[in-house]
Amino acid sequence: MAFIDRVLQEPSYGWSDEKGELIKPTVKTLFKEAFRRINVFKDKRNWISLISWLMVVCMVPFFYFFLFEYFSVTMLVVFLVYAMIIMGTHGTIWFHRYCTHKSYTFRHPIFRFITQNLVIRTFPEEIYVVSHHVHHSKSDEPGDPYNPRGGFMYCMLSDVNHQSISKNLSEEDYNKVLHFMRNTGVPLNSYKGYQRWGSATNPFYNILMWIFNWAFWYGVTYWIGGHALACTIFSASMFWFIFVRAFNYTGHGKGEEKHVDGIDFDRRNLSLNQMRPGLFAGEWHNNHHLYPGSARAGFLKYQLDLPWIYIYTLYKLGAVTSFRDSKADFEKRYLHPQKKMQEAELN
Repeated sequence: MAFIDRVLQEPSYGWSDEKGELIKPTVKTLFKEAFRRINVFKDKRNWISLISWLMVVCMVPFFYFFLFEYFSVTMLVVFLVYAMIIMGTHGTIWFHRYCTHKSYTFRHPIFRFITQNLVIRTFPEEIYVVSHHVHHSKSDEPGDPYNPRGGFMYCMLSDVNHQSISKNLSEEDYNKVLHFMRNTGVPLNSYKGYQRWGSATNPFYNILMWIFNWAFWYGVTYWIGGHALACTIFSASMFWFIFVRAFNYTGHGKGEEKHVDGIDFDRRNLSLNQMRPGLFAGEWHNNHHLYPGSARAGFLKYQLDLPWIYIYTLYKLGAVTSFRDSKADFEKRYLHPQKKMQEAELN
């Protein structure tokens, strides 16, 4: 079994059956697995699965006050902009293009730290990074941690059911996990620490970063707009934090092939270039699967790429020293041949 097949903790229902077909558990089975995975009383190594749900629970009071104390048209607009554009764009900048794919480099760790904390903290980096490498290696196949063919709830519960690293890795395999994570700047456990906590990162670091980040952003937003703005921003973060789990389901055609000629050029998987996530968060997802290491994913004229604008701006300011941009290669390999074919058909 290859490393990429064993790096994640396999769910109790398994990835595939004896014929190699994807196992599609019922919603009841998925929730049963989820509650088993967050049970820190049974196994403290489940902490990293629990922390995702715990963050959502801690955000609920902010949502209550947003709805029943501070709701207004202005705050609703702020809520939508922060949830759909700011949080989404940051997720692409930080988790997707930097932490996972290392598509650009920072001049100094301070710029990395600032980028990491530009918004309210949600996912521990480890939950996203390692599983996303598996996703790219096994897109839409058994073992893909958020396989759309498994259904909507298969993706929605993937952060607890499918995205944690295995608790039984050898030291050699664990060192490969560390290779995925070193660029993030997150302090990493020794192999002995991994055996104790079942993760590459330490719970105390994640909790301290959580407290620091939330305290900072509540203070800043309160200073700008009082409790109304602070509760709105935290509520928007919760909204994004919950529903971003559905992105891979919709972004991969809900498990069906829905590619559009002239828009979706990568046919090796079900990923799609969709307008809303593309324009709001730079998630031109089919382009990204075609060039996962590129700091830019908006290749066509209309494909606005806000994360790329941020990265390129930092480059011009000297905070980013290098990046990978695959637009020219995309045009050479895919766009120019398509135009020549269209011209030949017209002639």
